[in-house]
Parts: sequence; structure tokens; C-alpha cells
Amino acid sequence: MTSPSLSAAARALLLRDLRLLWRRRGDALQPLLFAVLVVVLFALALGGDRRLLGAIAPYAIWVAALLAGLLALDSLFRGDAEDGSLEQWLLAPVPLAWLVAVRVFSHWLTTSLPLLLAVPLLGELLYLPRDQLGVLLLGLGLGTPLLGLLGAVVAALTVGMKRSGILMALLALPLYVPVLVFGAGGVAAAGQGLDAGSAWLLLGAGLAVALVLAPLAAAAALRIALD
Repeated sequence: MTSPSLSAAARALLLRDLRLLWRRRGDALQPLLFAVLVVVLFALALGGDRRLLGAIAPYAIWVAALLAGLLALDSLFRGDAEDGSLEQWLLAPVPLAWLVAVRVFSHWLTTSLPLLLAVPLLGELLYLPRDQLGVLLLGLGLGTPLLGLLGAVVAALTVGMKRSGILMALLALPLYVPVLVFGAGGVAAAGQGLDAGSAWLLLGAGLAVALVLAPLAAAAALRIALD
């Protein structure tokens, strides 16, 4: 019997995740709804001041994206640990790190991508200057996968704990802060007419490193948690 290829394993896992997502569509919308709620709270707290809202819009959207990703982080491996799927991952004839990378991609596809699609609407709610929308989307396009990869390591470390919410946040936030700083800083630089390329290069370099190291680290953490 031949072993499945990496692409076949990735396709099977993606299809499984999408089927499960379709069965609990309400849960899949929670990160997006949470991000919208955060943006609305910013708008209400600042009293509808168009100038002030436009100034803080990129930062508010970045914070909303970060918190929404943190909200969905616990579901990354928790369901598989509870139904025994993680043990099957260990026995699969493909590298565990590859399955972790595929899971992170499917998680980003179903939680962060809808948020990226909603960014123009969120920007309108906060009177985001139109010339900053493309810069904001570029930063989020680089930053949200990086947040997902960093979060996967934290989720793998805490998957064996029954109540890991606060601990997960305490572990993840220090890793998320640099991404937030560079992402929001790039938008601020572009808004001042400066070159935002250095921020995007740093985010891109971080994403490239995380693509290689984060799945390996998460796979090692999962093996430890399941021993």
C-alpha cells in the first residue's frame, strides 16, 4: 500500500475542516463578529468624531484583528485533541509539521480571510482615509498569517490543558505585540508620507521564518502534549 502524498494529505485535511466548518457555521462567524464589535465600540467611545476616528482607524482595525485571532486560537487543535484525531496525526505517514501547517492555513482561511474581506467596510465605519486602505490590507495580509503561525505554537503548548484561555493569552500576546507594532507602524508611516517598505519587509521576513519554524515547533509541542 503506497503512502499518500503531501498534497493528497493536505487536500483531505482541508476538505475535512471545511465540512466541519459548514456544520457549525455560527462558530465560524464569531471572530468576524467580534472584530466588528470591537470596531463599533471604538466608534461609539470616540463619539463619532470623523477626524479622530480616521486617525485611529488603522490601529483600531489592527487591534480588532489581533483580538479576533486570539479568540479563535483555542479552537485550532482543541477539537482534534478531544475526538482523538491528534493521535491519528501522529500515526499518519506524512510529517506532523506538514499537517500542522495545513491546519494553520485552513484556520486562517476560515477566520482571518473573512475579516480581511470585511476591512473596507470596517474602514468606512471608522472613516479610514481611502489612500490608507491598500496599505492596511497589505499589512494585514502579511500579519494575520504570521499571527496564526505564532498562535499555533501557543495552542499546541496548551492543548493538553482543560482551561487554558488566560494562559494562552498571556503566552500569545508577547509574540503578537511586534506584529501589531510593525503592522500599525507601517500604516502610520504611509499616512505621514513616509516609506512603509521597512515594516512590510520585517513582516515578510517574520512570516518566512515562521512558515519554516512554527510548524516544527508546534509539532514538537503536540508530541509532548500527547505523550
